[in-house]
Amino acid sequence: QVQLVGSGGGLVQAGGSLRLSCAASESILRFNAIRWYRQGPGKQRELVAGIISGGSTSYADSVKGRFTISSDNAKNTVYLQMNSLKPEDTAVYYCVAIMALNTYWAQGTQVTVSS
Repeated sequence: QVQLVGSGGGLVQAGGSLRLSCAASESILRFNAIRWYRQGPGKQRELVAGIISGGSTSYADSVKGRFTISSDNAKNTVYLQMNSLKPEDTAVYYCVAIMALNTYWAQGTQVTVSS
């Protein structure tokens, strides 16, 4: 029943910005945490940012100060605002929602940052 839809990726020049969206089929208040992962070409998946119940946020060191995760409960959506993008940020980005012992994955959205 639970579904997540990730969107917002695209092609952008270095220094530009993108906002990714993760829309849930139900209230995001039901989730213990929502996270954004990414996987670049030839690289392993890495955790980029997360938000947990209570509103606490966390970020990978590589994106801290540039990326911001936020939520809009009325729209059942979590966002990842990405500023000052670098070519190293090029990857497929995935949002993941955690509810108790269950984990739900959205389809990936491609982010490509050109030099």
